[in-house]
Amino acid sequence: MNYVLYAVPFFILLIALELLADRWRGVSTYRLADSINSLSAGVLSTTSGLLTKGLGLLTYSFAWQHWGLVELSAQSLWVWLFAFVFYDFCYYWNHRLGHERNVLWAAHSVHHQSEDYNLSTALRQTSSGFIFGWIFYLPMALLGVPPLVFLTVAALNLLYQFWVHTRHVPKLGWFEWIFITPSNHRVHHAQNAVYMDRNYGGVFILWDRLFATFQEELDDEPVIFGVTTPLASWNPLWANLQFYVQLWRDAVRAESRWDQLRIWFMRTGWRPADVAAKYPQNKLELAQFVKFEVPLSGAQKLYVALQFVLYVGAGSYLLALGESQALRVLLLSSAWMAFGLYVLGVWLENRPAAIWLEALRLALNLPALWLAQQAGLLPIGLLAWSLLGGYSLLSVLALVRLPRPSQRAVPA
Repeated sequence: MNYVLYAVPFFILLIALELLADRWRGVSTYRLADSINSLSAGVLSTTSGLLTKGLGLLTYSFAWQHWGLVELSAQSLWVWLFAFVFYDFCYYWNHRLGHERNVLWAAHSVHHQSEDYNLSTALRQTSSGFIFGWIFYLPMALLGVPPLVFLTVAALNLLYQFWVHTRHVPKLGWFEWIFITPSNHRVHHAQNAVYMDRNYGGVFILWDRLFATFQEELDDEPVIFGVTTPLASWNPLWANLQFYVQLWRDAVRAESRWDQLRIWFMRTGWRPADVAAKYPQNKLELAQFVKFEVPLSGAQKLYVALQFVLYVGAGSYLLALGESQALRVLLLSSAWMAFGLYVLGVWLENRPAAIWLEALRLALNLPALWLAQQAGLLPIGLLAWSLLGGYSLLSVLALVRLPRPSQRAVPA
């Protein structure tokens, strides 16, 4: 069962309730561009996951079948409880090393780039975590946890983490000592020096207390969210590539071949001495931090929000049917999704090319729908073509009337 798919309506409902809580309390924890950027990263992650999650499942199943030291039964309750706790232990080390090693941080940093903290941040997930993430869960296979149990507890662990991405829930007393809560997970998303690289658990905070990585949220140290090297972009593709590109550039510039190799696996932030000297990175002090923002008119915001709804629907549809589709269908669907979300990111950055890329995106929807029909992904009739035609016409009319950006706005 795809638990994440069935949870999507509840995610949307809870985000709506959090927006109402914002209004009721007179605060603002959401910004449209930041939220769309987070959700875009999430849609990309689930779409690309249809292509990549087989790697982890195949390796896990192979290890379980051929190298398992014991044979555990999925019919036993204690096996499920054991697997649930053991998964979180493995997740802790996956998560911790994701902060402590360059190449792992390149994948995980996507989740931390948002400079806001709300339920949409929970859905901001990497598209490249599959490269190394599967390694950390092989101990579960070796100890005989069946693949069905593994997949289920993994989904439950991920679903639990959704609700802790909020600023509206205060400290929860004794609960804070055992479980991950909104308070101690806010700490995890902070860029304050006192908070950085703390509270790695997914469900249980016990691992952090045991391995000395716990930090309580302090009343006299308000959390500032984000990363010390800001993304400064609403492009979900660049969000996934930014740190890889930075590592690649440093590796190419390094004179030592040993440095070119080890930079990927050194502690996060390590750079070859010669590269650091020639190409210093100037990081702003926390007191100088301002959130990345590109001004847009109300009409521009409404347009991009309505267009983004299409990709949320398409992403959910692919999540429901994608596992039964041929590889070529998934590749084309992923390409269509990635290009569309990239264009919306360009639009949110108010770049001069945005209107032309948006026109191209709308034009490509027609052949994309035809290809989906030919592949059997969509049973399309006259009604579907009529709806697409009407949607495209209305979008073009809106484009004509919207103000054209003359240049990219400066972050404020």
